Amino acid sequence: MNRRQSLKLMAGTAAAAVPVLVGQRAAFAQVAMAAPAQTDGPFKLPALGYAYDALEPHIDAMTMTIHHTRHHQAFITNLNQLAGRWPELGTMAPETILADLGKVPEAMRTAARNNLGGHWNHSFFWDLMTPGGVKEPTGDLKAAIDQTFGGFTQFTEKLNAAGVGRFGSGWAWLVVTKDRKLDVINTPYQDPPLIDIGARAVIGVDVWEHAYYLKYQNRRADYLKSWWNTVNWDKATGHFKRAIA
Repeated sequence: MNRRQSLKLMAGTAAAAVPVLVGQRAAFAQVAMAAPAQTDGPFKLPALGYAYDALEPHIDAMTMTIHHTRHHQAFITNLNQLAGRWPELGTMAPETILADLGKVPEAMRTAARNNLGGHWNHSFFWDLMTPGGVKEPTGDLKAAIDQTFGGFTQFTEKLNAAGVGRFGSGWAWLVVTKDRKLDVINTPYQDPPLIDIGARAVIGVDVWEHAYYLKYQNRRADYLKSWWNTVNWDKATGHFKRAIA
């Protein structure tokens, strides 16, 4: 086989592969974009308020789709099953239960912690992000961040470190503590700041692998640096004002 024949064969092979790859990607996208299976009960999957591709290039559409319609939906399905066993779960504010898990029957407590925490965390997370928002806080929140951390850059570096430093799966947070001070913490699994320490969330970022792995693979630090481009600072300021009121 001469060089010309070899090049022709390689070009033909590459061209043949393209429809296969495109077809696989399209098929995967179709599955991922399918409507989530809603379950009967008091809990419903909240809408994002923006398109799945609205946060690109920082968070890709496929990740957002799977994260919302599969991972978050799983918490909803589980909570509706739990509410069938303990109806009060669906009538009390999630924050009330998470702040005092002793209200939950002991046999259901771990499941309620994991699934109600996951539902609350993700609802907070979706609402905290927006396409094309301003890049830094202003007003009272900016002043509090500057006073506590020495500036916005120092604050983001500290929260990024908390996210990278969370071993395994969890969340990184900016919170208002019980003594009304700002702090950066991380929590394991689906625990919100209300659990155990009673802190109020101002900012929270998901550092479970499913939140970033399709785009960033193992580069959690890169995901965290890029994630700051998605923050809705108006929402964060509102969280801060309610937490210190």
